[in-house]
Amino acid sequence: MPKKPNKQADNLKTTYDPTWCPGCGNYGLWGALRKALAECGVPRHKLFAVYGIGCSGNGFNFTKINAFHGLHGRALPVAEGLKLANHDLKVLVMAGDGDAYGEGGNHFLHACRANHDLAYFVHDNQVYGLTTGQHSPTTMKGQKSKSNPFPLADEPVNPVALALVAGATFVARGFTGEIDHLAEIMKAAIHHPGFAFVDILQPCFTYNKFNTHSYFRERIYKLSYHDRRDKSAALELAWQWEREDKIPIGIFYQDTAKPPYHQNFLALEKKPLVKRPLSVNINDIMDKFV
Repeated sequence: MPKKPNKQADNLKTTYDPTWCPGCGNYGLWGALRKALAECGVPRHKLFAVYGIGCSGNGFNFTKINAFHGLHGRALPVAEGLKLANHDLKVLVMAGDGDAYGEGGNHFLHACRANHDLAYFVHDNQVYGLTTGQHSPTTMKGQKSKSNPFPLADEPVNPVALALVAGATFVARGFTGEIDHLAEIMKAAIHHPGFAFVDILQPCFTYNKFNTHSYFRERIYKLSYHDRRDKSAALELAWQWEREDKIPIGIFYQDTAKPPYHQNFLALEKKPLVKRPLSVNINDIMDKFV
């Protein structure tokens, strides 16, 4: 039987129609995100999303949520500033694999290490899709592209393993062909108290002819119950794609004991910065320095 439409999720659509290519995995991701936001129980005025640049960043126009565009590779520091200024907000971050692991790789490592209270959703299509298919940090070795006709010599980044060793307290992988499953991962990430990272396999039908929907269908499997507190076991699962050509999806690791970054500051205990009165006269500062 066909599924009943989710009216709450549909209400999160804007008046703009998506401009992604037909068949793009971003449609599934968009559906999962709206489902997660509709069901997570967080009031809309307490949600804020920061988008990077690229095909993932186009989602800024299609989802009815308070949002901001960061620079390419710089969505995370903007989101960290938002969270520190108003830690009552639940801040989501949307980025592509090039945005997150290339230009923004340094920010990614330190966001994991610091345990900023953010939900980081990375649209991983293994190419720079918006700029017509150049190799990204997750492009598989040996692949060719329009901009590089020779087989790629580099090994791909393993985002799940990288997040685990860098100190992220929630590490997961999803697939846009499993919308309900992905929405459940997203909801868990939104509610996690700390840095929640989800690498989302999102096929690019136009420029990535290798990592297709059928490629993933032949290899993915959903993680069954396991001890999510065991980081060593999570690392073993993180390398399964490379070692066994099997791709686990689900939550690899979760640690709720480590306090999120903003809780380390006594100055933020009473109330968020944004709710405090200014203790300086802005006009005096402007007169002095401008």
